[in-house]
Amino acid sequence: MSQYSGVATDLRRRILDGEFLVGSRLPSEETLGDDYRVSRKTVRNALAALERRGLITVRRGSGWFVAQTEQSQGFDQMRSFAQWAQGRGLVPGGRIVSREQAKANVREARLLRTHIDDAVLRMTRVRTLQARTVMVERSTWAPWVLPLIRDVPDDIVSTTATLRDHGIHVVYGQHRIEAVAASSADSRLLGVRRSSPLLQVRRVTFSRDGRVVEVGEDRYLPDTIVFEIAAAGAATA
Repeated sequence: MSQYSGVATDLRRRILDGEFLVGSRLPSEETLGDDYRVSRKTVRNALAALERRGLITVRRGSGWFVAQTEQSQGFDQMRSFAQWAQGRGLVPGGRIVSREQAKANVREARLLRTHIDDAVLRMTRVRTLQARTVMVERSTWAPWVLPLIRDVPDDIVSTTATLRDHGIHVVYGQHRIEAVAASSADSRLLGVRRSSPLLQVRRVTFSRDGRVVEVGEDRYLPDTIVFEIAAAGAATA
């Protein structure tokens, strides 16, 4: 690990541990250089690396400030991205970059519990948190909700709220979390290099009456969100 990478890693830890709060000013480059016993050039490289991750921002004549920290999300309740963000006092956003009504393929038909060639809606959205791009969301909507989702505005914040307004409540979800490499499309939408590491969450969501609402795949930028899962019960070995 290079010298500046080590400094960046430790500063990131200190920010995430709450030593430096969101909006607070970091120590000066000179002070950080003394603390870590490195040159100011090394400190600047470390700070620039954290800025690229969106953790800090520079204000001319004022110094470096904490922009935001990783946000955690649990799976103890079924909540949409917008519901989760608003529950934490954060501002969610989104922009639909593509939508296509098409015939369901074999995989979609199986997951949505419908028939091959039934009409489904495929949608890609870029999601933001506090005006910062954090995730690309790809969803395929079941035929029975397609008429309600098909014509939503491109800047809609919550499709879950749209469904709720029509009496459809999403109450259950299945999730699979894994690390993936950014595709060419991810690279373009998220502003990262192709093959950069992303956190992927695949999901299937269900309505109160047990019908599948959508299948989706969310790909998050690193350093934007962590997932927390609580376990109960005694270990058996």
